[in-house]
Amino acid sequence: MTAETVIDALEDAEDYAAFEMTITADFDAQSSVERELVLRLASLLWRLRRATAIESGLFEIQARQLLQFRQRRQAQKKPQETVEALCRSAISLEAAAQFPEHNNADVEGSASMTVSEGDTDGVTCAFLRLSNLPSYPLDRLSRYEATLWRQACQILFSLQFLERRRPWERMRPHIR
Repeated sequence: MTAETVIDALEDAEDYAAFEMTITADFDAQSSVERELVLRLASLLWRLRRATAIESGLFEIQARQLLQFRQRRQAQKKPQETVEALCRSAISLEAAAQFPEHNNADVEGSASMTVSEGDTDGVTCAFLRLSNLPSYPLDRLSRYEATLWRQACQILFSLQFLERRRPWERMRPHIR
């Protein structure tokens, strides 16, 4: 099953073989059917690990893009802040001259809103960006994971059922 499960260019076949041995050691397969189920379970659990790595990779890609975007915005912000400060002071002076009864709270309020937008959590931004991509990678990954988990649960159920039906277990007298 190693050749079907491991992506040679991305994963180490020896790592998978060790993982598979660990899983098979947890189950004492007594028949060829049980052995095949255990090998299939190991393959599914390996693919679930891969799905987790894919999710982490998607978020890392988005985080890098977000960081680059913030760095570019920060570099552009210096000259822009100077222009905005001049505009705000000009607007404040003009507003004070035209409407002395109003203070410039609206101007200050709009400036504080732009500051709070920059404080958004990076993981949340990455999630939103991934969610809004037209290819819906998180939805696809979620469906893939759900399919793998469903199959793994079916195999675990089958193994549990086979465990109950072992003939040598039925022959033992129950001691109370």
